[in-house]
Amino acid sequence: MKNTVYIYTRDLKRIFTNWAMIIIVLTLMILPSFYAWFNIKASWDPYGRTEGIAIAVTSEDEGSTIRGQHVNVGKDIIATLKKNKTLGWTFVSKEKADHGVKHGDYYASIVIPKDFSQKLGTVLQDRLEKPVIIYKVNEKINAVAPKITSKGASSLTQQISEKFVKTANGAIFSVFNELGITLQRDLPTIQQVEQRIFELENRLPEIKKVINEANDTTQKAGAIVSKAQAALPEVERLTADGAQMTQQLNTFLTKSDEVLKNAEPTINETLQRVQQRALRVQELKNQLMEKDIAPAEVSAAAEQLKGQLTKQIADTGEFLTLLTDLNALSQQKVLSPVINDVKDVNTLLQQQLSDVNSLQQQTKNGDVPNQSVLDKFSSRTDQAVSRLNALTNSYSSTIVPAVEQAIKEAKDKTASANSLLDEANKSIPDVSNVLSKTASGILLGQQELGKIAKDFPRIEQNLHNIADKIREFQQKENIEDIINLLKNDVQKESDFFAKPVLLKEERLSPIPNYGSAMSPFYTTLCLWVGALLLVSILSVEVADEERFKSYEVYLGRLLTFLSIALVQAFIVTLGDLFLINTYVVDKVPFIFLGLLCSFVFMTIVYTLVAIFGNAGKAMAIVLLVLQLSAAGGTFPIQVVPAFFQAINPFLPFTYAISMMREVVGGMLADIVRKDVTVLLCIWLGVLLVGIFLHKPLSKTSAKLTKKARESKLIH
Repeated sequence: MKNTVYIYTRDLKRIFTNWAMIIIVLTLMILPSFYAWFNIKASWDPYGRTEGIAIAVTSEDEGSTIRGQHVNVGKDIIATLKKNKTLGWTFVSKEKADHGVKHGDYYASIVIPKDFSQKLGTVLQDRLEKPVIIYKVNEKINAVAPKITSKGASSLTQQISEKFVKTANGAIFSVFNELGITLQRDLPTIQQVEQRIFELENRLPEIKKVINEANDTTQKAGAIVSKAQAALPEVERLTADGAQMTQQLNTFLTKSDEVLKNAEPTINETLQRVQQRALRVQELKNQLMEKDIAPAEVSAAAEQLKGQLTKQIADTGEFLTLLTDLNALSQQKVLSPVINDVKDVNTLLQQQLSDVNSLQQQTKNGDVPNQSVLDKFSSRTDQAVSRLNALTNSYSSTIVPAVEQAIKEAKDKTASANSLLDEANKSIPDVSNVLSKTASGILLGQQELGKIAKDFPRIEQNLHNIADKIREFQQKENIEDIINLLKNDVQKESDFFAKPVLLKEERLSPIPNYGSAMSPFYTTLCLWVGALLLVSILSVEVADEERFKSYEVYLGRLLTFLSIALVQAFIVTLGDLFLINTYVVDKVPFIFLGLLCSFVFMTIVYTLVAIFGNAGKAMAIVLLVLQLSAAGGTFPIQVVPAFFQAINPFLPFTYAISMMREVVGGMLADIVRKDVTVLLCIWLGVLLVGIFLHKPLSKTSAKLTKKARESKLIH
């Protein structure tokens, strides 16, 4: 340890006693700082001075007429860009823009085609066409400029889109507002329509039944018409025959009238005979009513009564048939009262006959006639006599005039029927024509009803669907709420849909400029570069190292390099803070962590050169190159190739940049502790390698170095 300190103090003495060495060492201390400061300052705010990036803009838009109003969006874009200073917008012709982009006069060009406004207006038509802005960029001019110009082009299209959406939404929501007012006014009508749809849905089974019945009816009507057409010749014949028959009937009725008049005395005689028989029956009834009449006498009287009653029933039956036939010829049914009287008499006679049969049966059994039966028979006999007397007395005054009236009406009907049949016979051609047209109409009706019946299931399903959707809508939504929504403020809704989402940015550990954000990377990088400068200018070998042990030489000269490296770190960190005013939240930790980075880096680079000589310098440079790509200093490590992501956890830069970023943006102690621990472990590992492997490895590399020096090309 004593020799290590001796070597270190001797190195310091030699530096301070040699003015040339002082200049060299001071230069080595300061020079790396310029590397960091220049890069940090150059990248201080690259996106804040983009007005110098020239972009050619050309508008060939011819405009369009939208709803009677002429618009030229391209012209409006040019006017907007003239007020925009974020990029160097230059307004030239298309030819000049193309030439300028190719030759590097412009980084990019934007061309608005002549149909831009026209396509933009297709939003109001059935066929939509998206307008296109032609963006050309020459990427060979600069690697970063295309990204900036692309951002400008994207921003331009976004502004156009937002303005268009806002304008279109304004028009749309104006219509919605009017629609809301109209809906509110027509709400009762809408509700009535809904009610009618529900009623129609409920009556669908009834409608279906009516359609089916109508279809069946038309089929039956068609069959009837077909039968009528087939029977028409027969009808024509029957009408001719009917006319002849009515003429014959009229003649018959005339003759019957004469016969009836000639037969009046005979009819009257018949009525008188029936009446006399009724009186005879009455006498026999009186005989039966005697209290002490013998059973044999009852049986004999009953037998006589049966004969008389049977004849009376037959006579009244024949007379009833005649009167009924004559009454059928009468329109006014003038013989109905007489017929009713004759029917009553006939009924009484039949009841009398039944009573007589009952009495006769009783006497055969040796019983005394039942008084109740005798009373009924007696009453019915008296009624029959009374009715027959009335008929006989009214024959001339009632029956004969009624019969004559019936015959007269029949003759009149016959004459009228004859006239109607003649007219019907004449109308048969018209009837044939009507039946033909009716058949055609029925056929057409059948076809239409068939179509309706065929389409009815689809109509029924559609109506059910409509009704279901209305019910579903009523369950989920309230139309009055929708009306209120449509009547909202047009301007506010238009602004909302133009930018429906606002980005609320909450910046954690905000850094005000790009240069400060890059300072951890450039500061770390300059410290490694400083270490490379030191091993390139200063020798890691001790002139009289044979006097010392290998590890004493290694540690003694390491202290010299570390002292200069720490001064490098001190200068660069102070310069970051106070010379170029880099934004750093935790300034004191920034300085100390910079010293730690330089301490570790110097140990790594020194050890590589101390062991491997010039090959170690090459190793340090290779390690630098790998760390530039794999440490995540510029791009996020997740976007670099897999190889660099794989080696990232093993690189000192990874942890050095991480802890320097912490103190720049606001330190999280756990992250810094982890990074510091990893760096110290790396330092310790490298130090142990240097102490224990310096001698064996340096002997091997010394032979290589000696041989290389023989070429006189390296020192």
